[in-house]
Amino acid sequence: MEQPCSAVIIGVGPQQGLGATLASTFSAQGLHVFIAGRSEEKLQRVADTIRQAGGTVSAIVADATVEHDVADLFGTVQQQGYRIDIAAYNVDSNIPAPLLETDPETFTTLWQQNCLGAFLFGKAAVNAMKSNRRGTLFFTGATASLRAKPPFTAFAAAKAGLRALAQGMAREFSPQGIHVVHVVIDGVIDGERARNQFPDYVKAKGVEGLLKREAIAQTYWAIHQQHPSAWTHELDLRPFKEPF
Repeated sequence: MEQPCSAVIIGVGPQQGLGATLASTFSAQGLHVFIAGRSEEKLQRVADTIRQAGGTVSAIVADATVEHDVADLFGTVQQQGYRIDIAAYNVDSNIPAPLLETDPETFTTLWQQNCLGAFLFGKAAVNAMKSNRRGTLFFTGATASLRAKPPFTAFAAAKAGLRALAQGMAREFSPQGIHVVHVVIDGVIDGERARNQFPDYVKAKGVEGLLKREAIAQTYWAIHQQHPSAWTHELDLRPFKEPF
């Protein structure tokens, strides 16, 4: 009997966030979604919304930078008998600071959240997918994945490491049927975080100047459906008004 399919998304926070939108999109396509993040309250809100829409979901509190949390997350998926079709690393932590004001603790924290956690998650995802020789592993990147710009140099160093991790995994595991994708989010996502932290910037950009969460999620789903003869391993997404 074939295992039921699922998606695992870590970095799920507010309902108006990309992680929650990815979970809702994958659920609407018939996948059971395992959502993980550090806030039980936020996870439950997202889970309630998915259930109200007719989807099925499991909410698991987990810190992506803690190895046993990640192991427990994937262990739960396998214990419940699900095949992992999609795994998405959506953790994104940024602390702006000029380089001379960046202490080692801040630099290390950014690296742990944006790069180390991706390594732990990606390794566990591949281990879970390899027996079926199928599955899509997404890493959500940023403009900083490609270029460093102050006051985000520490953040860029971590995101560049994430990109290198994704590229290495793509080359190593594509022949085993696992589709590894790095998505460069080049712009500001229209969500709770941006509207709370950068309200003036959001207002100046206007609705069409921000990336819509649903549009990003639709792109993730389209990539997941790609035939292996024509896989995308990296792409950038930006609003049509965003200069580049």
